[in-house]
Amino acid sequence: MRKLNMEELNRLTVEEFKAEEKSPIVIVLDNVRSLNNVGSAFRTSDAFRIEKIYLCGITGTPPHKDIQKTALGATDSVIWEYAGSTLDAIQKLKQEGYTICSLEQVSNSVMLNEFVPNPDSKFALVFGNEVFGVEDEVIKASDYIIEIPQLGTKHSLNISVTMGIALWDFMVKMGVFKK
Repeated sequence: MRKLNMEELNRLTVEEFKAEEKSPIVIVLDNVRSLNNVGSAFRTSDAFRIEKIYLCGITGTPPHKDIQKTALGATDSVIWEYAGSTLDAIQKLKQEGYTICSLEQVSNSVMLNEFVPNPDSKFALVFGNEVFGVEDEVIKASDYIIEIPQLGTKHSLNISVTMGIALWDFMVKMGVFKK
């Protein structure tokens, strides 16, 4: 066993990435204040070939050195759009046929391990502010509220961790990684 080198990883160029078919998932960042978390969202979105990222409200936008620090160039490959209002962005996505899933802890949320996404549907996954979470009005406008079960003493996971877990789970359940 040995670590693979860059050529063996067979990664796409930015141009190839842009031309490839994308996963039927859009990421929505709802007032995410940490530029490092924004950069991580870009990098994770690149890894899962996400269709687009919506940067909403106070969420920072490229170009910015703190976003670039964690994005490692993914701001060049992943399409993004700024929206002043998260609610406006998800209403637009609903009109385009996306199922809106906010990742949040609420009464009657659906646990991620129990949620089964329809592989023929398009999804918008909403991730909220590091302190306040997803805005209440966005939660009310969502089709599903999904929660990641946790066993420890902390009440939440970092947004970048939450995004990685949720995207991996969706991609596996939607059959993206089947050969």
